Amino acid sequence: MSDEIMTLKEVAGYLKLAEKTAYRLAAEGKLPGFKVGGSWRFKREDILKWIEEQKKRTE
Repeated sequence: MSDEIMTLKEVAGYLKLAEKTAYRLAAEGKLPGFKVGGSWRFKREDILKWIEEQKKRTE
């Protein structure tokens, strides 16, 4: 399922970041996510697109 929803902990693990760093990036609007009942959630598809955008920025 390409629209899989990930938690902050899962995204942090996937990106090899500390949860605190992933939270800060999401709160600053730098990491694409949304809140559900006060908890951050992320679409896997959006995270993959974000990774590709970050790669293009460094080229």
